[in-house]
Amino acid sequence: MRSKSFDGMVCSVADLLAAVGDRWGFLILRDLVLGLRRYEDFRRSTGVTNTTLSDRLKHLEASGVVRRQRYQSKPDRFEYLLTKKGEKIGTMMAVLAQTGANLEDNGISAPPMRFVNKATGAEVTWAYIDQSTGEIVLPNAVNVEPGSGADELMRWRLSHAKESPPEK
Repeated sequence: MRSKSFDGMVCSVADLLAAVGDRWGFLILRDLVLGLRRYEDFRRSTGVTNTTLSDRLKHLEASGVVRRQRYQSKPDRFEYLLTKKGEKIGTMMAVLAQTGANLEDNGISAPPMRFVNKATGAEVTWAYIDQSTGEIVLPNAVNVEPGSGADELMRWRLSHAKESPPEK
């Protein structure tokens, strides 16, 4: 059964989830960020069925995350490239990968990927950055407040979350 659409929901997270589609969409996006571009490479990397892969690539293309480009004629063969929108979404892959590598129950002994600065070779990590000072802000020092595009439901979520004390 297909889940409910996010149409009409004023939420940046819902918009991102709608653009990517599902877990297979995230794995295809991961592979695109890593530099894979061809159908068979996605199949090998993810182990997804042909039907699912074809559906997800069509969804990512329709969402404006990827564009299809012919690289061979007779027979026609295509590769998939990130669009500007896809590149923006792709920046979160480092956050997901680094967070996943730090989970206590992931069963891996070391991170399977490292993110490094091309110019220096130094490892990079994600962080909250204070836009006025440029300083790193720890996650426990960050509040979420309504943005200028917040609707009443988003304002309720945020105000209700602040009113509810954390359980101990």
